[in-house]
Amino acid sequence: MGEKISYKTPEEIEMIRQSSLLVSKTLGEVKKHIRPGANTMDLDKIAETFIRDHGGVPAFKNYKPRFADSAYPYTLCTSVNDEVIHGMPSARRILQEGDIISVDCGVLLNGWFGDSAYTFPVGEVSAKKQKLLQVTRESLFKGIEKAVAGNRLGEVSFAIQRHAETYGFSVVRELVGHGIGRKLHEPPDVPNYGRKGAGVRLTEGMVLAIEPMINLGKRFVEVSKDGYTIYTTDRQPSAHFEHSVAVGKDKAVILSNFELIEH
Repeated sequence: MGEKISYKTPEEIEMIRQSSLLVSKTLGEVKKHIRPGANTMDLDKIAETFIRDHGGVPAFKNYKPRFADSAYPYTLCTSVNDEVIHGMPSARRILQEGDIISVDCGVLLNGWFGDSAYTFPVGEVSAKKQKLLQVTRESLFKGIEKAVAGNRLGEVSFAIQRHAETYGFSVVRELVGHGIGRKLHEPPDVPNYGRKGAGVRLTEGMVLAIEPMINLGKRFVEVSKDGYTIYTTDRQPSAHFEHSVAVGKDKAVILSNFELIEH
């Protein structure tokens, strides 16, 4: 038998919101330093300091996912251009004008996890990359609109896939969103592709990390030699946006906050 879905009380959801807001504030702090010439290790150090200064613990640092042979050593995942997710910070990874960088961050605060990701342009980017960012972000919100009690999880997945593919982009299938709460990754898995009527029934008390990973080219991905970084097989750019969301009766409640990042 697999692990059961954990349902949260309103008070517990509020705790996850506090963790998620710290993630958003951290991403907002990191954004200030994303520019041509910056290196991704410096971004990682900025994020760790900010999280600890605000009473949190970096959720990714020393976390060992099921697929990995060793624990992840950094605070952020910094994935540049054709790196989809799990890009490892490095002092040698220098951002260039026209790059895009997905920054994924998790926080543990007062016993509860928050998780969010945002893909940033570095300086001026091409029209194709800008459209990829726009559509991936829109796909996230299309999925969130369906995170309503009574729907099946497939409604969320289908909405994301349909929007991304309408614009000619492709959806990564090997990587999914997840439940979140006392653990960073909880059931259920939240695919970014699927069909209406499939999957578990959504109910109030479920908290999901919904995170479309959308490629400019084909959907296929590979794992690099570091065991973590996932990149597109055709080396085309990929974008990633993520919110932690509570399933609502009439409307999903977004617990993280992009306004704290964008403004």
